[in-house]
Amino acid sequence: MSPWANWTTPQEFVILGFSGWPQWLRALLFALLLPLYVATLAGNLLILGLAVVDPALHTPMYFFLGALSAVEVAYTLVLTPRMLAGFLLPPGGQKVAPSTCAAQMGLFVALGGSECLLLAAMALDRYLAICRPLYYPQLMTTRLCWCLLASCCAGDFILAFGLTTAIFQLPFCRGGVVNHVFCDLPAVLVLACGNRDLQEHVLLAACLLLLVLPLALILLSYTRVLLIILGVGGAAGRRKAFHTVASHLTVAVLHYGCATAMYARPLSSRSLEEDKLVSLIYINLTPLLYPAIYTLRNRDMQGALQRVVSHGAPGTIHQTEDN
Repeated sequence: MSPWANWTTPQEFVILGFSGWPQWLRALLFALLLPLYVATLAGNLLILGLAVVDPALHTPMYFFLGALSAVEVAYTLVLTPRMLAGFLLPPGGQKVAPSTCAAQMGLFVALGGSECLLLAAMALDRYLAICRPLYYPQLMTTRLCWCLLASCCAGDFILAFGLTTAIFQLPFCRGGVVNHVFCDLPAVLVLACGNRDLQEHVLLAACLLLLVLPLALILLSYTRVLLIILGVGGAAGRRKAFHTVASHLTVAVLHYGCATAMYARPLSSRSLEEDKLVSLIYINLTPLLYPAIYTLRNRDMQGALQRVVSHGAPGTIHQTEDN
């Protein structure tokens, strides 16, 4: 019989967060991060709303951008409120039930994975639009867009359920104190005893599926797109297409860079204290950059916002040159 057979899941987990930091510093972080949280929700909800209400944005690119914003809103709601509450609570961390911890972990994996695959779908859309323009309307149909979205979400939720179930089947003999701001996979996995090789291999396989393969597809797609942009078209068209590709690549690099740095490593090489600090970036800053990157220099979004604000009739997208 396994020596860990008598160990079971703790009655509760304690999310340690930054409860060991001075009270004034935690209050300062709360004051700094709360406006970022509000701005992130407002920016992504704005993109989602414009993509839904303005017929001029009813194109595959803005369909995926709206879906990405919806996923980002859900992702932020799963992680940020509990993290912010932790800054105001007394030292000692937040107590959560195992089911709550498992649900947060599963949703984090599912939503983060869906975001990875949606970025790859956006790269595929740009590749077809620029490299195969004659066939683009027949290839990237509304039906295909919905099928890609459903596949991204369903596949990641199945993967998240399997990975979370595998982790919570382990015996937790090192207590229930999670040294993180939420129930992150590595922070919970280090509490387990026995043979964790299977869970670590599944985690690394998930990283390969959700990070490496989509990133390879994105880089290949945009490399081909850039070659086409540089070879054909006028200066105005090249500049507009280049700005679109540049914004998509910036988002991809930010997302995949943080995710790869966090999860494509074995447990033995991790520092949970460093992981907590990095989490402040990918929980608070990266989601805020998405609406900023996609809207500040996007004439289509700016035009849609002006039409909505002025109560004008939505029209076609103006193909104007970026300044």
